[in-house]
Amino acid sequence: MPSPPDALRGAASGGHGSRRVDDAGLTPGLALRRARVDELAACAGLYVRVLRDTFTWIPPERHRAEDFLAAARDEEVYVAVEGGRILGMAALYRPQTFLHSLYVTERGRGIGKALLEHVIAAAGGRLSLKCQAANLGAQAFYVREGFRCVEAGEDGGVAWLRFVRG
Repeated sequence: MPSPPDALRGAASGGHGSRRVDDAGLTPGLALRRARVDELAACAGLYVRVLRDTFTWIPPERHRAEDFLAAARDEEVYVAVEGGRILGMAALYRPQTFLHSLYVTERGRGIGKALLEHVIAAAGGRLSLKCQAANLGAQAFYVREGFRCVEAGEDGGVAWLRFVRG
């Protein structure tokens, strides 16, 4: 099985309920819930901003809101909301219990961890994801959260790693 490098779709209907994160002792005042249809454009904007800031080696025009919105039709999108602001989003493709995306506006506050745990619970405890091989920060995060690397590959010239938990 490969290991990480040494450097280490539809919204607002059904789905996992909401909860306040302060109940779990993480980020007080943060609510986790299924995204409403009217929030998907904001989620797409967050997606594009974070991708452009994170994946600096990819031309920014390749990160498009339309791509997120097209995928979201078949995914369950969850949001982390505080004071009416969406601070993070995660998209679950339920047929494969696959985490398609997890992005936050503010790192270091436990928002990503809280969203990840929320999606894992919604998925019934098992989750897989792909992470770009160059994204060492994400790899370290997923390993810390109990994921293990089980596969490596390349798609369109981009190297990736598949992680699973559960």
